[in-house]
Amino acid sequence: MGKLYIVGFGPGGYEHMTQKAIEVIQKADVVTGYTTYVKILEEFFPDKHYIATPMMQEIKRCEMAVEEAKKDQVVAMVSSGDSGIYGMAGIIYQVAAEKGAKIEIETVPGVTAASAAASVLGAPLMHDFAVISLSDLMTPLDLIMKRVDCAGQGDLIVCLYNPKSKKRTGYVEQAARILMRYRSEKTPVGIVRNAGRKGETTCITTLGEIGDAEIDMFSVVIIGNSQTYTRDGKMITPRGYQV
Repeated sequence: MGKLYIVGFGPGGYEHMTQKAIEVIQKADVVTGYTTYVKILEEFFPDKHYIATPMMQEIKRCEMAVEEAKKDQVVAMVSSGDSGIYGMAGIIYQVAAEKGAKIEIETVPGVTAASAAASVLGAPLMHDFAVISLSDLMTPLDLIMKRVDCAGQGDLIVCLYNPKSKKRTGYVEQAARILMRYRSEKTPVGIVRNAGRKGETTCITTLGEIGDAEIDMFSVVIIGNSQTYTRDGKMITPRGYQV
């Protein structure tokens, strides 16, 4: 029986990959994934057999991975971050079920973008938080902003994935306006670009000034709650301990 691993390899650097992820990729007969992710892994595992597809071909990519596993091979379907958080795990299970594939599937977790970005910023995720993708390719915009509003009402720290693209230029500011109904415009906001990868940059600004910050699809935006503060260039959310 073939084996299909759905592997989260973390933010991109070798040092952030789990030992399990490294072992699975090394032993795989075939490594499949989004073209950008495959290029990252080729640097660390140059001798592997890769099958890559571009963006917007996720289902095709999963079908190819399942078909390779049906040949009694070990296949690693790779995602950056954690494969079960905005990754390929859900689609793989759906495709395998649709095809009636008699293969073994195992999900391998990885360091997700939220924790990678938080480690760069200091300690912004020390209390309850929500991770919300601002991409409306799969989710209607009004529902996305409803989730932002609910997070604001609950005073949750908010981590935004896919915050801005060439077509989606104003969603971050729209989310900020919603959150400012419930928290100060002085609320700290951390922005990390290429977290854990080459070219990593970081910026700390405020909720009221977020529109002036440089943000793109490679950025993770972490918006503090009502208790978050900055000190010595770091962003900190207290848990409630009395120090």
